[in-house]
Amino acid sequence: MKKTLFKTLAKFNKMILPSFTKQRLDLAKAKKWQMAIFGYRLWVTKRALD
Repeated sequence: MKKTLFKTLAKFNKMILPSFTKQRLDLAKAKKWQMAIFGYRLWVTKRALD
């Protein structure tokens, strides 16, 4: 159940949140809110794959 929840959340994030890797965002120059979104997406993706 937990894995399916994170897979659904990952699909929702893919549709709604911006993809900073496609925008070629330099993480060293990213703003705090961009880093927060990037970290959140990474966390959800990692949980969906485990």
